[in-house]
Amino acid sequence: MKKQKMYSVSLFTVLVFAFFSVQKQTGSKGNNNKMYVPASVINGSLSVQADTYSSEVALKWIDMQLELMRTSSPFIGGLPPSRPFAYTGIALYEAIIPGMPAYQTLSGQLADMPAMPATARGVAYHSPTCANAALAAMTRSFFSSTSDANKTAVTALENEFNEAYKTEAGDEVFQRSVQFGKLVAQLVFEWSKTDGAANANAPFTPPVGPGLWAPTPPAFAPAFGPDWGNHRLLDAGSLDGTVLDAPPAYSIDPASDYYQMVKEVYDISQNLTADQTALALFYRDYPGFGDGHYLSILKQILEQEKPKLDFTAIVLAKTGIACVDAGIGCWRTKFRYNQQRPIRYIREVLGHPEWDALFDTPPFPDFPSGHSTIAGSFGEILKGFFGDNYHFTDHTYDYLGMAPRSYNSFDELAKEIGDSRVYAGIHYRYSCEKGCEQGRKIGQNISNKLHFKR
Repeated sequence: MKKQKMYSVSLFTVLVFAFFSVQKQTGSKGNNNKMYVPASVINGSLSVQADTYSSEVALKWIDMQLELMRTSSPFIGGLPPSRPFAYTGIALYEAIIPGMPAYQTLSGQLADMPAMPATARGVAYHSPTCANAALAAMTRSFFSSTSDANKTAVTALENEFNEAYKTEAGDEVFQRSVQFGKLVAQLVFEWSKTDGAANANAPFTPPVGPGLWAPTPPAFAPAFGPDWGNHRLLDAGSLDGTVLDAPPAYSIDPASDYYQMVKEVYDISQNLTADQTALALFYRDYPGFGDGHYLSILKQILEQEKPKLDFTAIVLAKTGIACVDAGIGCWRTKFRYNQQRPIRYIREVLGHPEWDALFDTPPFPDFPSGHSTIAGSFGEILKGFFGDNYHFTDHTYDYLGMAPRSYNSFDELAKEIGDSRVYAGIHYRYSCEKGCEQGRKIGQNISNKLHFKR
């Protein structure tokens, strides 16, 4: 009986090996060794596991999206700018699940996420082809109004991968994988359109009173994204226990916490060092990528680590989810308290009517800092993948001639991002510290509540 059982297993292995021997798999970037790997049976379908493929297709599509963010004016990805980052990551993850036997769909975990398409039983899927189809479709959907030159570049990138994958996978597997990836992307993008983002800039009349936000000079632009905080969260429980206490009460008393909080911003502005100025401009992100700066940092870390495709998909999805929900939590708090920005108080109360921030103050309330909240959440997720003490260098703005910035931890990154807003004169330190604290809690909630593994 034992011999018969062993014979059956061996026969199955040989048959599967023979079936997939025409499919060459390439290791991570820099590894030119070719290898043949057996398939795994996942929900009745046969697929070579995604952890045998490099992340090249994902990294090149991240590059493409960053280029579209940088070259499209005004930004066309939707509000908040991190939405393409998150939904694209989710689509990538779902598209390659046929090759990830230890992992499960996020449908049923993320808010209102539809069921993903089932794979056919007894047939193979080629993970990189699924990924390429999904990533191309998501990019076209989010950047549908980009320039014709950018659209041509998107098509060229998709075709470049398809030519290689069709030979690698064989026509039948290739076509099946393309259809699966496109269907996943269609379902994810249609779901994204129901999150409330279309109403982010709904009409808003700011409350009037001492210490409350009002449009700031020189543009006196109306509030940006006043309804952003009412968007549907991706992880419905991500904001649990993250509500921030009210910031220091408004006061014109020189001994008050509020007065001292604003005076710190003014005093720093009078003695900025060259490095403080460079830091503030580095995280201004204009010209640049906006929230796409976080996607750029993640891409550089992934290039440094050279992980397989499955790991990249998980990190991209989880980090994007954290950035989106952190932005919603932050904006919900901003428009709860409607705190005044430093420039109004410095000019009107401290008596410096000609004072200016290093660059124009963004048009929304101060508390908490959006950059700090997202940075806290972003860093908390990445700690879970790469550890508390992780060294990396951010080269995002080399193309603008800005010096790269190096970090020894994600906490160090988040602190510098908060400091950059104080040095710029657009945020109080309290808003940055509390925003980072809120972001970290959001990241922790997502790590605790969202389960990728079965």
